[in-house]
Amino acid sequence: MDLSTAVILILLGLAAGILGGLIGVGGGIIIIPGLILLLGMSQHMAQGTSLAVMLPPIGLLAVYNYYKAGEINLKYAAIIATAFLIGGYFGSKIALGIPMDTLRKVFGFFLVLMGLQMAFGR
Repeated sequence: MDLSTAVILILLGLAAGILGGLIGVGGGIIIIPGLILLLGMSQHMAQGTSLAVMLPPIGLLAVYNYYKAGEINLKYAAIIATAFLIGGYFGSKIALGIPMDTLRKVFGFFLVLMGLQMAFGR
């Protein structure tokens, strides 16, 4: 790995971490497009890499801060995490069977749709 790639990876990680801690986003919105657009990864590789990134640190310190502030519903989190585990397994199986160009379009459409909902929805 060359220095410029390492710098890009560090900047992507910092941006995702800051946005994750600040507004709860990062992996899909920052890391995946960054890996594709800045490093030329395929959609499948970027999604898999993003998931691998999020596995260990997804919130150890961020969750700790929210926990200390009393801002976590542990019961809800446990239910969502269990469902997320199952959904992630099946979602990855489906994604790996979709052609890369189609998956990229679905991903982009989803980002636009969610952005419009957040900006103009209730």
